[in-house]
Amino acid sequence: MRSSGVVSSMTMLSRILGLIRDMVFARIIGADALADAFFVAFKIPNFFRRLFAEGAFSQAFVPVLAEYREKGSPAAVKALLDSVAGVLGSALIALTLVVVLASPLVTGLFAFGFWLDYPDKFAAASDMLRITFPYLLLISLTGLAGAILNSYDRFAVPAFTPVLLNITLIAAALVAAPWFATPVYALAWGVLAAGVVQLLFQLPFLARIHMVPYPRMDWRDSGVRRILRLMGPAIFGVSVSQINLLLDTVIASFLPTGSISWLYYSDRLSELPLGVFGVAIATVILPSLSRQHSAQAPEVFNRTLDWALRMILLVAVPAAVALVILAEPILLSLFYYGDVITARDMTMASLSLRAYACGLIAFMLIKVLAPGFFARQDMKAPVKIGVIALVSNMVLNLLFAVPMHLYWGIGHVGLALATAISAMLNAGLLYKGLRRLKVYRPEPGWGRFSVVLFAASAAMALVLTGFIYYLQDWQLWAWWQRAGWLALICCSGAFVYGVCLLLGGLRLSHLRHS
Repeated sequence: MRSSGVVSSMTMLSRILGLIRDMVFARIIGADALADAFFVAFKIPNFFRRLFAEGAFSQAFVPVLAEYREKGSPAAVKALLDSVAGVLGSALIALTLVVVLASPLVTGLFAFGFWLDYPDKFAAASDMLRITFPYLLLISLTGLAGAILNSYDRFAVPAFTPVLLNITLIAAALVAAPWFATPVYALAWGVLAAGVVQLLFQLPFLARIHMVPYPRMDWRDSGVRRILRLMGPAIFGVSVSQINLLLDTVIASFLPTGSISWLYYSDRLSELPLGVFGVAIATVILPSLSRQHSAQAPEVFNRTLDWALRMILLVAVPAAVALVILAEPILLSLFYYGDVITARDMTMASLSLRAYACGLIAFMLIKVLAPGFFARQDMKAPVKIGVIALVSNMVLNLLFAVPMHLYWGIGHVGLALATAISAMLNAGLLYKGLRRLKVYRPEPGWGRFSVVLFAASAAMALVLTGFIYYLQDWQLWAWWQRAGWLALICCSGAFVYGVCLLLGGLRLSHLRHS
């Protein structure tokens, strides 16, 4: 609980700065063609970042490192880190060079609609990808450093590091952009600079625990080979939602200008609770579950997983309800300035935000259920489930996005809805798999917990709906009026939710995990 609180507080700071960053983006670049091009150039390295820095690599690396720490010597641990750093770094350098040299081809793969219908957007996205993609190398090495620190229970530093990304991008938008003939290119250079800053920030903390890797190329190292074997399947197991979002970008590139930006702004808001709480709890439990599995303590493993699921639901359920009800007021309060961002942009983004919110509970559950497999070094089950979810998302994209675009002009909402439904399928199959393998069984008390949780969420929903019913024309208000009313609504909803949990008998002591 304490470790999760540390990670959540640091992540909350990062997410708040991330919202400020996106507010600045909305003011500087809006939702026009160049904005769409930048978001594609930013999404491509971010997609690979999720695989190399936060996703498959981390999920494969942490359990192996935990086993080395549990059963090996400090010298063996250090040798593993040196080999991993050398292999990961060399692979990323090669990938970066290929993408920089072939950026039009890569851009065409991820935004094929730009190449067919929007040549100006395609050219801008290709140029900016050459600038942004080296960020992958830097942030992946930062992810390696963060995984090491997390394994040694130094959670605060890796959780704080993304703050530097947002600070750098805000500075790029406010300070550097006016000096560029095309301001959006300043943001691309800001992405690259942020990678350098984040990597340099973590090195002194690695030095304190004497774990700074000195890269050496040893592809035959047994630990490296185990990580690589685990990492391949894990790419699907942990990153299905990211692959789905990238597929959304490909299809959205065929949709009218603004679609990618609408999806970006709505996805960013749905990512707030996911990043603050879902990723935080997942980050904390993976090293613990890995150690518990290595120590052959299945009962403790089960209690840890059960605690994580309850903690996730306490946040995910009310967050999903609130985002559905408050989608448009939140977007208007954060991003609407009436010049580069229009009221129509906010309406369109609110529709996709509501669709994403429908899958928020599933998105957050995946973050906790997947480590239940990864901690046991079981990658086969998640990869099978990931493939099923991925194929389902592709089919649903066509079933929803095409008709919704043709008949109502909101194809981007179909993309968001398909992503949400595929996440539900993914989470459901992960849970069923853990139960079938008898890795997890619910601890006592789930019946009462569920009743109290949904009753409190329903009471909160009534309060939020009442406010929205009586408050109209948000787009006509000044920014400070929108911010004030939104703060009051959110605080009122949170107060009612908390009081209902207390009346239902839930206490802070029930949330502690020993």
